[in-house]
Amino acid sequence: MRCPFCHQDNDKVSDTRSSVDGFVIRRRRMCCVCEKKFTTYERIEATQVRVVKRDGSRAPFDRGRLRQGLERACWKRQISDAQISTLIAQVERDIDSTFETDVQSQFIGERVMFYLGELDQVAYVRFASVYRQFNDADDFIKELQRMEQNPDMPCLSAEYLPKRKKSLFPKVKRNRNEDRGLLDPLE
Repeated sequence: MRCPFCHQDNDKVSDTRSSVDGFVIRRRRMCCVCEKKFTTYERIEATQVRVVKRDGSRAPFDRGRLRQGLERACWKRQISDAQISTLIAQVERDIDSTFETDVQSQFIGERVMFYLGELDQVAYVRFASVYRQFNDADDFIKELQRMEQNPDMPCLSAEYLPKRKKSLFPKVKRNRNEDRGLLDPLE
């Protein structure tokens, strides 16, 4: 592995760890020339899945783009980088287990929304506003009302819901009545 600092191909591995899901290996390396440390990640290279967008165009699945969208939705929320990585890994597993070459963008969006709904409702609404292309405040209100009717699971298309019983993320105890006051008429 070439050192990103001095570009020499002479390093040694100082630490190796497997990720929580077991599909990624993290290696801490030290360059033997400049003695700086850097991290590399190894993951299984699966067949390249293409995303079929709403307009019918196809693009390669980009894990980084999904991460970027999730980081925007989770900005200033109590969601760790590890939780975002777990969510992305689960979406990738869902894609790999369901599709071989082409996946509809709707499938990805609905899966992300399902897992975000389990993780954080504010991040869910932020992601939904972009994914479902909210135009005004009424769209937000409708989504919040759907969530209020079924507080345990966001309203999603049934065909895209995973067949799982156990949540990926531990439940955080919070008072749901605090959030419900947002939909009450102004006094």
